[in-house]
This record gives sequence, structure tokens and C-alpha cells, in this order.
Amino acid sequence: MRYPVLSAIFALLLFCSCNKEKFNSVPSLKFSTVNNTDLYSGEVLKLTLTFTDAEGDVSDTIYVIKSVPGCALSGFSQAYKVPDFPSSKNQKGDISVLFGYNSNDPTLPDVKGPKCNMNDTAYFKFVLKDKQNHLSDTAVSPAIIIHK
Repeated sequence: MRYPVLSAIFALLLFCSCNKEKFNSVPSLKFSTVNNTDLYSGEVLKLTLTFTDAEGDVSDTIYVIKSVPGCALSGFSQAYKVPDFPSSKNQKGDISVLFGYNSNDPTLPDVKGPKCNMNDTAYFKFVLKDKQNHLSDTAVSPAIIIHK
């Protein structure tokens, strides 16, 4: 090989450029899935979000805002403790948030039914706080119709 140093630099640049995931000190939060966009009484709503964090210290709080355009009575904002779990540098994982709608499970927070119209079209917004008080960007769910 005629240029070993140049080849080594090229190989190093190629290796570094293959690492596509960038982890920041501020947690990143993205909406992933919802189990149901038409919610009826007695059902459970499961919203799943994906996070990344450079320090792996997201075991603090997730803020949830239920927004119903045109009906402030149906909305709410609430902070929930994120359970402690093993952390590591450059951490990526999923967080599931569960709500009951007139559910028989008393451990589930209530999603709160419609107050203004026959049905509510709600959006859920999420912000994740880590142990260093960094706040993530806001992740937003698709429209979820909560039937009366």
C-alpha cells in the first residue's frame, strides 16, 4: 500500500460517518405509536414515545398535556414520574403512557371524557425532563377521538 497514513485517515472518516445517531445532553422525544385513535368508555389508551439522551438520565418526569381545540374544559396538564431504570451513555428507549377512559383499573389515570361537544378530538403533547432539568422538544400525538 503506497499511502498508509492517507488510507488510515480515510478509514477513520468512513467509520465516523457511519455513526448516524447523534445523542445530545438535551433529551430528544418523538411520538411513536398509539393503540387506538377512536377511544370509547371502558377502553385503555396507550401512547408510546421514543427518546434518546447522551447521559442516559431521563428517569425524572414526563409532562402530558391533553389539548382539545375549542374546549378548554376537556383538557388537562399533568406531570408523571418516569420509573427508574438502568441508564447508560447514549441511551435510546421507549416510554409508554397509559390512560383509562372510565376504566375498571383504578391505577390508570383517567383520560377525562368530552365536556363541550358530543365527542372530543384531542391531541396529547409530551415533554420529557431529565435529572439535569433539561427539557426535550415537544412530541405530539395524532388526533384521538374520545367518544361520549
